Amino acid sequence: MSKVEVGPNEPLEKALRRFKKKIEREGILKMLKARKHYEKPSEIKRRKARSSRSRNKKF
Repeated sequence: MSKVEVGPNEPLEKALRRFKKKIEREGILKMLKARKHYEKPSEIKRRKARSSRSRNKKF
C-alpha cells in the first residue's frame, strides 16, 4: 500500500502529484490496467516479446 505524507502547509495538489508518481514508479497502475480484462496466454507472450525487442534495440 502506497502512502504519501502531506505536510502542514503543503497544497493537496502537490501531494496528489507525488502520489501519482509513486504509484507509477511502483507499477501499480500498469498492473491494474492489465487485470482489467482477461488476456490470453498467447497475447501475454506476444506482448512480452514485443517489449523485449524494443528494449534490446541498438541505436
